[in-house]
Amino acid sequence: MIRYESSAQLTIEEFRTPFQTSLLPDNRWVRLSKKVPWDKFASIYISMMNKAFGRPSISPRIVLGALIIKHIENLDDRGVIAAIQENPYMQFFIGLKEFDPNPVFDPSLFVEIRKRVGCDVFDSLSVELISSVTEKKDQRHNKKNKKDDSETPANKGKLKADATACDQYITHPTDNGLLNQSRKQCEKFIDQIYLLNGKKGTKPRTYRRKLNEAYVDYSKKKKKSNATHRKMTRKLLEGVNRDIKHINNMLDELKEDDRPFPLKPDQQRMFWIINNVYHQQKQMYDNHTHSCPDRIVSIFQPHVRPIPRGKTNAQIEFGAKLGVSLDGGFARINTLSWDAYHEASDLIGQVKAYRDLHGHYPELVQVDKIYATRENRKWLKERGIRITAPPLGRKKIKEPQSYYQKRKRKKEAIERNHIEAKFGQGKNGYNLNQIRAKLKDTSESWIACIFFVMNLIHREQVSLFCSFFRAVEKLIFAFFRKKYLTFKFQRALV
Repeated sequence: MIRYESSAQLTIEEFRTPFQTSLLPDNRWVRLSKKVPWDKFASIYISMMNKAFGRPSISPRIVLGALIIKHIENLDDRGVIAAIQENPYMQFFIGLKEFDPNPVFDPSLFVEIRKRVGCDVFDSLSVELISSVTEKKDQRHNKKNKKDDSETPANKGKLKADATACDQYITHPTDNGLLNQSRKQCEKFIDQIYLLNGKKGTKPRTYRRKLNEAYVDYSKKKKKSNATHRKMTRKLLEGVNRDIKHINNMLDELKEDDRPFPLKPDQQRMFWIINNVYHQQKQMYDNHTHSCPDRIVSIFQPHVRPIPRGKTNAQIEFGAKLGVSLDGGFARINTLSWDAYHEASDLIGQVKAYRDLHGHYPELVQVDKIYATRENRKWLKERGIRITAPPLGRKKIKEPQSYYQKRKRKKEAIERNHIEAKFGQGKNGYNLNQIRAKLKDTSESWIACIFFVMNLIHREQVSLFCSFFRAVEKLIFAFFRKKYLTFKFQRALV
C-alpha cells in the first residue's frame, strides 16, 4: 500500500507544535524543503512498490528527507532518527504535519532503502535540479540559434569532467592481514560444523594458538624484512589451506549421513571468498609478485578493488572509481566502476549526456590532459567543441596573441579546478572518502546520495544569490526611478 501526500499541501504556518511560539519560515530546513523535487522522487519510489498488497509504506518524503538529513549533518543511521525526533524543523522537512516525539521508522530500514534507491534514482533527481535552473535559458538559446527544425542549435556552455575514487571504510589491506582474517573465519566454520556433528570423533587440528602467537610477534615488529614477511605468509598459507581441507572433509561426512547443510548462504559465500583469497595469495607468493587480476582486498567486501591514482598521500585507493561531470556547479556521476579503468573513455558519454539534458553541445570542455586523446580530440572537433588542452605535434610559430586571448585561455584552464573543489567538498564535508556501507548496492546508493545532497545545497545557494540580485536590482531601479521623477517634477516647475 502507498502512503504519500504531495509537498504542495503543507506549509510552515500549518505545522502544529506543542510549544507557545510558531516556527520561523526562513529556517534553513524550511528553505531547503522548497527546492527538493519531492514529487519526482515519490513517483519513482512508488513505481518500485506493490500498490495493492502489503502493509502501508513509509512516505517517500520521509525516506528522501531522512537521507538528506543524514548526509548534510554527517550522522549515522541511528543518529538521523534521533535528530528527527528532537528537531521540529526536520520533522517539517520530512513532511510531518505536527510535532511527533516518536521515531519515524527503525534505523535498520536504511539498508533496505539504499538497496531500493540506487544511483539512477539520485541522478534523475539531480537532472531535475539542473533543469529547474537552466530550462528557460536553454529554450531561449535553442530558439535563438536554430533557424529551422533541420538545423542543430549552436554550442553553448562549459562542461568540466574529471575522475576520483571514493575510499571504502575498510582496514588498510595487507597480504598477511587478509590471510589471518581468512584463517580465523575458517576456524569458526570448523567449530560450528563440529558442534552440529554432535562432537563425533576427534576435532581437526588447526594450530590456532601457535599461529596467533606467530602473527602477534610478526605484527609487533616495526621493520619487517622480506624474509620475515615471506616466512609469515608461508605459515598463514599453510594454515588456511589446512583449514579449507578440514572443512571440505567435514562437509563430505555430513553429506554421506544425509544431514542438512550446516552453512548458511552468507557463510557459504564467505567460504567461497576465502578460497579465492587463498588462490590469489598463493599465486602471488609463488611468483614473487604483489598484484593479480580482480584482487580481493577485503573478505567482508569482496567487490572492492585497488584503484591506482598516483596521489602524493596515497598511491593506491580502495573503493569505487567515479567519472564525474560538472555542469553549472551541478555534479553528475556518469560512470561508477569498482574496477580501475582509463577515465578518458568517459568524455564522449559525458558530452552526449550534456546534449540530452540541454538540447545542445557545450561550447567548451574543460578537462585534464589525460582526456585529450586523439579519439576524443577528433570527436570534439567534428562537433565544433573546444577543449582546454595544448594541440598535438611540434610547437609552431604562431601569430602573437593579444592580452585578452592569453588571459581568456588561462582563465578557462584554471576554471577546471572547480570540479576538483567539488571533490574536496564531498570528501571533506560529506565523508565521500569514508563510505561506511558494506554491500555493493548500498555503497553505490551512499555515493550517489552525497552528490545529490551537494547539488541540492548548490541549488539553494543559487536561489539565495538570485534573490539577493533581484533585491539589489529593485533597489537600483527604485533609486533611479526616484531620481527620474524628481528631475521630471523640477522640469515641470520650470
